[in-house]
Amino acid sequence: MCAICGGSGVVIRRVTRSYGKGNGLLIIEDVPVITCPHCGESYMTAETMHEIERIKQHRATFATPKPVAVAHFA
Repeated sequence: MCAICGGSGVVIRRVTRSYGKGNGLLIIEDVPVITCPHCGESYMTAETMHEIERIKQHRATFATPKPVAVAHFA
């Protein structure tokens, strides 16, 4: 059930989110986001937000360095 509109049929999608920039960039994959087909809102649970903060604080333990291609929007 949607926490915004109360509609049923919410879907949990797995998305990629980026935090920071430059040498401080952290990309977190497979973040669960709840999406409502009725009102169109997308949001994360408090539990998910706490886990993201934990990953950010302990990035050296969780993150694997990888080269990433970066393009600038012209």
